[in-house]
Amino acid sequence: MVDMVRSRVFGEVAEVYDAARPGYVDALVTEVVAYAAPGGRGRAALEIGAGTGKATVAFAEALGGASGGAFAELVCVEPDARMAQVLRRNTENGPGARVPVRVHVGAFEDWRPDGRDFGLAFAATSWHWTDPQRRWDLVHDALAPGGALALFWNPQGVRDADLHAALAAVDRRHGVTGAAHGVLASSFGEVPGHWAGLPAAWPEDECRRDGRFTDLRSVRYRQDLDYDTDRYLGCLASLSCYRVLPAARRDEALAETAEVLDAHGGGIPMTLFNDLFLARTH
Repeated sequence: MVDMVRSRVFGEVAEVYDAARPGYVDALVTEVVAYAAPGGRGRAALEIGAGTGKATVAFAEALGGASGGAFAELVCVEPDARMAQVLRRNTENGPGARVPVRVHVGAFEDWRPDGRDFGLAFAATSWHWTDPQRRWDLVHDALAPGGALALFWNPQGVRDADLHAALAAVDRRHGVTGAAHGVLASSFGEVPGHWAGLPAAWPEDECRRDGRFTDLRSVRYRQDLDYDTDRYLGCLASLSCYRVLPAARRDEALAETAEVLDAHGGGIPMTLFNDLFLARTH
C-alpha cells in the first residue's frame, strides 16, 4: 500500500530536494538508452514521478542523441506542482541535442497515454510510490511492443561504523526511520536490489509474475561520496521520514545530527548505489 502522505511531502522543500539529493551515474543513463533505442526510434519516452529532474536532464540529453535515431520527446508525469515548477526550470534550456520535455502535473495513476505508444518508460526512485495494484497494467498499456521499462534507485549507506552508531542514537531519540545513514554501506550485498533495512522492494519478482515483459536485467553501479554537514542536512531535510515529523521535532533531530557530524570531522562518508532494473514488453 502506498503511503500517500509520505509520497506528497517532497514539494514542501522542492528547492532543497533539487540542490541536495544525489543524481544518477552517467553509465546508468547510457545503459538505459542503449537498451531502449531499438524500440524507441522516433517514439516518445515517459518518466514516471520526475520530481525536480534529478534524472530528467541527463535523459533528455541522452535520448536526443540515442544510437540509431533520437527519441521524439520526453513526457514527465509529476504529481506535485511545486516539484514540477522546478522540473520545468531545469529542463527549459540545454544543448541542441536535448529532446523536448513536456511536463504533466498529476498522479501516474490518473495520467493517460492518449493513444501514444512510448518506446521507453522509466522511474527514478519513484516506482515504489506508485499503486502496486495498477502500475504494471498502466506502464504496459503505455509502452509500444518491444518498448523498454527502466526502474532505478540510488540508496546510500554510511561507510563509518562509529558514525553510523552515533547517528542511529539520534534517530532513535526522535523516531526517525529510513535515513540514509541508518544503513551501513557494508550491509549492501553484491546483488542489485539488496538493500538491508530500506523500504523499496526490488521489482523483478513482480515483473516476472506479471508475465508481459521479457529480457529482464539487473545492474548495479556504485560510487563513494563525501558530504559536508550542510549538504547532508539538506539531503535529510528532503527525505519523507523527516518531512512527516512535527516541525519542532524535525529541527531538533537535524540539529543533533549536525552536532554529531561536526564532531566527526564536519561531514559524512557515504557510498551511493545506483541499482537498475530493465525489462521490455513482448
